[in-house]
Amino acid sequence: MIRKLLKKCLDLHHSLACNSTETNIQRLSVPFSRTGESPLRDIWLALLPDPSGSTHSPAIPPSLQKPEKIILGVDPGTLVMGYGLIAASGDTIKVISIDALKLSAKKDNYERLRLIYQKIAEIVQLYKPTEFAIEAPFFGKNVQSMMKLGRAQGVAIAAAMAGNIPVTEYSPKKVKQAITGNGNADKEQVWQMLQRITGLEDRPAVFDASDALAVAICHHFSAQRPYAASATPNKRGRSKAGWDAFLQQNPERIG
Repeated sequence: MIRKLLKKCLDLHHSLACNSTETNIQRLSVPFSRTGESPLRDIWLALLPDPSGSTHSPAIPPSLQKPEKIILGVDPGTLVMGYGLIAASGDTIKVISIDALKLSAKKDNYERLRLIYQKIAEIVQLYKPTEFAIEAPFFGKNVQSMMKLGRAQGVAIAAAMAGNIPVTEYSPKKVKQAITGNGNADKEQVWQMLQRITGLEDRPAVFDASDALAVAICHHFSAQRPYAASATPNKRGRSKAGWDAFLQQNPERIG
């Protein structure tokens, strides 16, 4: 019914244009010019039946398509910092890069922080990400370890902000929930699900890289389905046992 009404409107528009002055023809024809860039024209043409008689669904006009986002995901650490870049639009996700920055424990803490900042700045300059997502610090009782991890996260965020990139934080549990549906999934389970989502075959050298990719994809999923994975900060008051378990599972994150 809608298609018939639109067809009649177009026929009426054509009839009016043919019986008008040249000025009126130009004025009336602008929204429907096939060479113009009018969103209204794209909507009308997308809804009209295919002149060839084909019954397939019309392609989404370029002016109505969602722009592609380049998301940089980071898994912070003072000894290993994972990072993953994706290009995402709707249900399409393409992996641009997945890797990790390894830092020597022999280096001074501040030198490692400088290298983290420098690496993020280089990635921003090279790939021009439009959004930045990072895993939030895990709150616990070990103050020194929390401070080290928080500093690593802070300099990574500062590098992104220096490039005028919006920053979003996600708790480890939120990332796992978004990727696997289980907030307590282990790293192997996260990687296996990432393989299904992205089609990647080669396992990264360290799980920090795949974790960073998971953060980037979690961010994209959150934008697509805000109710499924909200970017709420991690709650305080974690048990000591929870923090100890985190350190045991991620010894390379703290130096």
